[in-house]
Amino acid sequence: MTDAYLLPIKTAAALFPLLAVALFLPTAVALYRRHGVMSRGRALSLYGFLYYALSAFCMTVVPLPRRSADMCTRFAAVADPQLIPGNTFGDIWKEAHGKVSVNALVLQNPAVAGTLFNLLLLLPLGVFLRYHFRQGPRATAALGFGASLFFELTQWSGVWGLYACPYRLFDVDDLIVNTSGAMLGWVLAGPVARRLPTLETLDGRALARHPVPFGRRLTALVVDLVGYAAATLLAIVVSAGLGGTDLVSWVPIAAFAGWFVVLPYLTGATPGKRLLLLRVVPSDGGALPLWRLAVRALVLGVAALPLLAGLSLAAAVLLFEPSLSGFVNTATALQANGEDAVYLVASSPEQALVAVLGIALLVAYGLRTLRHPDGLGPHETLSGLRNEALPHTRARRPRTTVAVPVAVTVPAPVTVPVAVGAAPVAVRAAAPQQKTLTSV
Repeated sequence: MTDAYLLPIKTAAALFPLLAVALFLPTAVALYRRHGVMSRGRALSLYGFLYYALSAFCMTVVPLPRRSADMCTRFAAVADPQLIPGNTFGDIWKEAHGKVSVNALVLQNPAVAGTLFNLLLLLPLGVFLRYHFRQGPRATAALGFGASLFFELTQWSGVWGLYACPYRLFDVDDLIVNTSGAMLGWVLAGPVARRLPTLETLDGRALARHPVPFGRRLTALVVDLVGYAAATLLAIVVSAGLGGTDLVSWVPIAAFAGWFVVLPYLTGATPGKRLLLLRVVPSDGGALPLWRLAVRALVLGVAALPLLAGLSLAAAVLLFEPSLSGFVNTATALQANGEDAVYLVASSPEQALVAVLGIALLVAYGLRTLRHPDGLGPHETLSGLRNEALPHTRARRPRTTVAVPVAVTVPAPVTVPVAVGAAPVAVRAAAPQQKTLTSV
């Protein structure tokens, strides 16, 4: 029985690194846009939740059964869903074989162990919903029920059509127990959440140290490089399709100038910086000079383009080199070892050298940036341009008071009687000065 729980955990541990790498860039973009910083506490909490969610999903589907012609016959007992609440108590009594004892009814009863497991399955979900996502009891109950329903439907549908019939039972009691586990986790998270600092507090401390974190700028640069590479590839394909083969060699340079010089000059930021809520501003204030943007792009291109060129050449060799086509298209590519890597390097030494030099240059560039007192890179110090952070979506904006003019009523003229024979004199009382409430 222990192996039935260890196998899903091992499966989740094997899949988690791949999923974490694939989701790192979108996760970083989302965190920087919402909170302005990707603090260690928030990142650990979020990736802990990701690993838990993956483990919980594997618990419901792993181990996968072997496909066979008689599969539906072998799993005929779980073909129909169990929709009667309280059926778990009957299973507990059945597993006890009529014995009334603590061992038979609780300690050594497989039905009790299964129910306890279902209770614990979504307990961490309630903890994460309260501490990380700041959800209340109603939202926790709804999300816990939704997660349990997703798991049960996955089992009942044969992993959404992967199998012709279900191989695990859809049980309405599991919905009840899973939801109760999520609510129990929410309750238990209360004392823990009161003792631990809130994630907003950790974010505020990180932003106080670095208003524009290095990771936020690096994420924007990665987004820009990915977008630039995609735009360049598309432009090359279009140029080649239109017959402009003579202009293909100038496309990367023109695309780089347009992406890193023209767009910031017109809009104040590259697409990647705009996505990360950053903009480029002169260190001494004023307008954004075109020549400074050109210097910034030139220095940045010297650091980044060798790596992109090396990786592009290596990809082209792998895809189009006839001697390597069999290597890529066979299953041995999944089991590449050190000898395969040496063979690839020996077959294309120029491309490998360019890629290695590009990686070394980027590492040195990053270390130099981190060692700078203000965290500025060479492209920023030489061009006199820096990054300025725009308010993130969860930023607290100061409350302002709108200026409200105070209306002052001027009294009517007062007639003062004078001596007989003299004309009456109209005397106007002095009006107080008008006052205006100004915003603070």
